[in-house]
Amino acid sequence: MIKQLLIFLLIIGFEGFAQSNKISEFKIEGAKKLKESFVKKIALIEVGDALDSLVIAQDIISLKRLPSVSHADFEVTKTLEGYFEVVYKIQENFTLIPSVNIYTTDDDEFAYRLGLYEFNALGRNITFGGFYQRDIFDSYAINFRAPYLFSNTIGLAVNLQDLTTQEPIFFDNTSANYKYNNRSVEVLGLYQFNFSNRLELGFNIFEEAYKYQSGATSADVPQQYKIPKWMIKGIYEYNNLDYFYQYVSGFKSQFNFQFVTSSSHESSEFFIGWNDFLYFKRVGEKGNWANRLRLGLANNDDTPFAPFSVDNNLNVRGVGNTIDRGTGVIVLNTEYRYTLLEKDWFILQGNSFVDAGTWRNAGGRLSDFGKTKNIKIYPGVGLRLTHKKIYNATFRIDYGYGITKGATKGLVFGIGQYF
Repeated sequence: MIKQLLIFLLIIGFEGFAQSNKISEFKIEGAKKLKESFVKKIALIEVGDALDSLVIAQDIISLKRLPSVSHADFEVTKTLEGYFEVVYKIQENFTLIPSVNIYTTDDDEFAYRLGLYEFNALGRNITFGGFYQRDIFDSYAINFRAPYLFSNTIGLAVNLQDLTTQEPIFFDNTSANYKYNNRSVEVLGLYQFNFSNRLELGFNIFEEAYKYQSGATSADVPQQYKIPKWMIKGIYEYNNLDYFYQYVSGFKSQFNFQFVTSSSHESSEFFIGWNDFLYFKRVGEKGNWANRLRLGLANNDDTPFAPFSVDNNLNVRGVGNTIDRGTGVIVLNTEYRYTLLEKDWFILQGNSFVDAGTWRNAGGRLSDFGKTKNIKIYPGVGLRLTHKKIYNATFRIDYGYGITKGATKGLVFGIGQYF
C-alpha cells in the first residue's frame, strides 16, 4: 500500500489539483458477499470528487477494520481525457464464525462459552448472533449490531442477555458464593464523527439478583437480593489502528461510562467508568508488540458487590475465575507476538506476555493500589493459530504463572486475540 501511495502522490505532484483531476469512475473489485453498494455507501470518495490521496488512504484503512474484509488495496489509473479511475480491491473474510472460550486454573475451575455470529449479515457489515455459557449455571445472549444501518455514520445496536454465574462475595476478611443473575435489554445508538472518532450512547433496562449458595454469612450482607434497575451507557472511541493481516500498528483509546439508578429505595445511584488505552507496534518483519492499559473507578461504596473483578477472561491470565473485586482498577497487559510460520492461509504465532494489575478495595482508599496483597503479576507464554481468510479466526491458548503472594497458575483458551 505504501508503494502505491508514493506512485499516487507522484501523479498528483505532476498534475496538480486542477479541475481535470477528478474521479470519473469508482469501482469495487473482489467483493462477493459484501455488497458493492455498501462499500460505496461508507467510502469517502465519490465520482466527480477531486482525487485526494489522504481520503483514499482513510477509506482503505476503514475497510480493513471491517470484520468482512481481510485486506484492502487500491489502484488509480489516469484516462486519456485527464480524469482518474479508482478501484478498491477487497479480499473478503469468511464471516459466519463460531466462538469458543474455555477457562481453567489449577484449582480445577472450569467454565466455557460457545457462540455463533455472522459478522456480515445481508452483505452490509451487520453483526448478528448469540452465545451459550456454562459457568456452573447456564447463560444466554443475543446480539445485533449495525454500525451503518441508517447512513454511513449512524447505526444501531441491540443486546438481550440472561447471564447467570456463581460469584464470590468478599467481606470481613472472608467470602461466600452467590448465584448472580442479570437479565437485560440494551439499545444503543451508534454515531461515527469521522475517520477516527465514534460514539455509542443508549440505555439498558435490567434486573439484578443475588442468592446465597455457600460460605460465610453476615447480618450486614443479605442472603437474597433482587432489584430492577436502568442504566445510561456511553462509549467514546478514538481509533487510529492500521491492520495488515495479523499485524496491528497504531493507538486506540476507548472510554466507557455507565450511570445506574433504580426507582427502589433499596438501591442508590451508581456510576462506573474506565478507559482502555491500546498501543501496537510492528517489530521487524515478524514481530508485533501489543499493550493495553485499563484505568477504572466506580462508586467507592463499602459493598461485597464491587464492580471490578480479577478474572482470567478479563484482565489477568492464569489468575482464576473472579477471585476478587474492587471499586477501582489499574491493569497493564503487554505481550510480544512473533510469527513462527506463515503459509497462504495459515499463521502460527508464539506469544510471551506479562499481565499485571491492582485494585482498590470496596470502601478503601487510592493507596490500596499500592498494597502488596492487591497486586497481581502473571507472566506467561502462549500460541496463536490463525486462519487469514476467516474473521477473528485466531485460536489462542495462554498459560499464566503468578509470581506474587498467594498466586495460582492456569490455562486460558479462546477465539481471537486476548486484546
